[in-house]
Amino acid sequence: MGSQVQKVLKDRKFSSIFILFSTIILVLLYTSTTDNPFFLYSDNNTTPIIIPSVSTSSSSSSSLSVQSNLQWKLCDGPVAVDYIPCLDNFVAIKALKNRRHMERRERHCPKFSPRCLVPLPRHYRISVRWPKSIDMIWYDNVPHAKLVEYKKEQNWVRKSGDYFVFPGGGTQFKDGVDNYVKFIEETSPLIKWGKNIRVILDVGCGVASFGGYLLEKNVLTMSFAPKDEHEAQIQFALERGIPAIISVIGTQKLTFPDNAYDLIHCARCRVHWDMDGGKPLLELNRILRPGGFFVWSATPVYLNDETHHNQWEAMVNLTNSICWKTVAKSVDSSGVGFVIYQKPVTNSCYENRKENNPPICDDTYRKNNSWYVPLSSCLSPIPVDNKGKLLSGPLPWPNRLTSRPVSLSSEQDTAQKFEEDTMVWSALVTEVYLVDLPISWSSVRNVMDMNAGYGSFGAALIDQPVWVMNVVPIDMADTLSIIYERGLIGVYHDWCESFNTYPRTYDLLHSNYLFQTLSQRCEMVEMVAEIDRILRPNGYLIVNDTMEVIETVKPILQSLHWSVIFHQNHFLLAKKGFWRPGLRE
Repeated sequence: MGSQVQKVLKDRKFSSIFILFSTIILVLLYTSTTDNPFFLYSDNNTTPIIIPSVSTSSSSSSSLSVQSNLQWKLCDGPVAVDYIPCLDNFVAIKALKNRRHMERRERHCPKFSPRCLVPLPRHYRISVRWPKSIDMIWYDNVPHAKLVEYKKEQNWVRKSGDYFVFPGGGTQFKDGVDNYVKFIEETSPLIKWGKNIRVILDVGCGVASFGGYLLEKNVLTMSFAPKDEHEAQIQFALERGIPAIISVIGTQKLTFPDNAYDLIHCARCRVHWDMDGGKPLLELNRILRPGGFFVWSATPVYLNDETHHNQWEAMVNLTNSICWKTVAKSVDSSGVGFVIYQKPVTNSCYENRKENNPPICDDTYRKNNSWYVPLSSCLSPIPVDNKGKLLSGPLPWPNRLTSRPVSLSSEQDTAQKFEEDTMVWSALVTEVYLVDLPISWSSVRNVMDMNAGYGSFGAALIDQPVWVMNVVPIDMADTLSIIYERGLIGVYHDWCESFNTYPRTYDLLHSNYLFQTLSQRCEMVEMVAEIDRILRPNGYLIVNDTMEVIETVKPILQSLHWSVIFHQNHFLLAKKGFWRPGLRE
């Protein structure tokens, strides 16, 4: 079968013939225990991709119904333009009994997801295109000038006429982010940007200039910061076209898998790592891959007064207790210093400690369990296979993108399924998404795959000037570790709730057989309202799903005055406009 697919790809026959042919052979190959015949994978370590169904059957048990005569209204309130439902639930935040550990910055979703539409900022215009956007964005799109004044001595951001401009400065980047990045690599030869260091987490990222600069070195950085008094910093990052998400190290685990990042960076990120018995640093240890690095650039590293000395000693004791090795400590010409730690690659140090404190997590520890899960006080072990053998790390970039991930299930035919997944998505993206679908790809920078599977959709776009946020829904099989092993980034999420991003931050959303599954427990109208919140005007939504789902989604999108086409009887492609209730387009 594989050779036949290769022949079809070679012949470049990628219209409805290719889609139909791919569907038939893959279903014949992989239908097994799943209820839906178009789910390719059924084991616990993999998730299905869905090639658009050629059937128009409505045999599904879901209670989908076509919405008609929908009446939309604008969201109201003081933060309506930048409304994030699960972060702006002020009733729940006001009722919090404890705020010591950033609880007010964590998710507090309303009981019922909103059905209102966020208004546009006054004078909003189409975003500046990439790559110009990394240096300048429209002021009117993110009209928050507090950072200009608050950080004016540090060159985070400046206002220049109708634009915000980003000089590449930062609290710790006094000589510019370019010199800062160069100095890190010079200080530790173990760090090779774009080779052994591909996926990075930047904690408390500011306007994401660190991650933005590293893009040219083939490094993909997940920049994150809370929605706090540093007004709209993540919104700045996403408007610039830099990967970013709103998050906080508070009382709950970050929504990333174990052993995900090659390097974690903190430049004055205002996290007390030794707080609460060291739980914040234990969380970094969980998501840092074995042999990975933590770069900590903060005043306790290079200032010697009593307060900073005590903070440094606390960090020394904590890192020693979790077996992190100090590989470098240095101060640059501007007087700013950092220390670089490395996580161990075996469990031997953990097992040979004089004191089992913090303790190694016991058998009840659930790998990758991080959705609304409290921070742990135990030390997650270095992963081993079912025979107790240590797992090897990912290959250097770019080989890791297409090589077999070590966390892939060892069950029979899994490797073949992974290869088929990669091949099919490569073909669909190359010859359908990029050629046949009427998408202006020059206007697309920020992409989200709402049901990412193995991440093959994002992998197929790797040579395009876009980045992809790969989302693994919590009710789908867990494949996020595989995505990170491939050198891509993503998060866990429940699509019955709002996503941790500002409105108007993505250019294209890709929904691959997601709606029917969610329709069992989520309201379709609320899901579409969330998509409208996330997507920029003139942004695109691609839906691959059953005919029943497509026939349900289409009138909802049309009620929003989106243009909707059904391409070759397989793809629903919708484009958002500027319409808001009460306003003419």
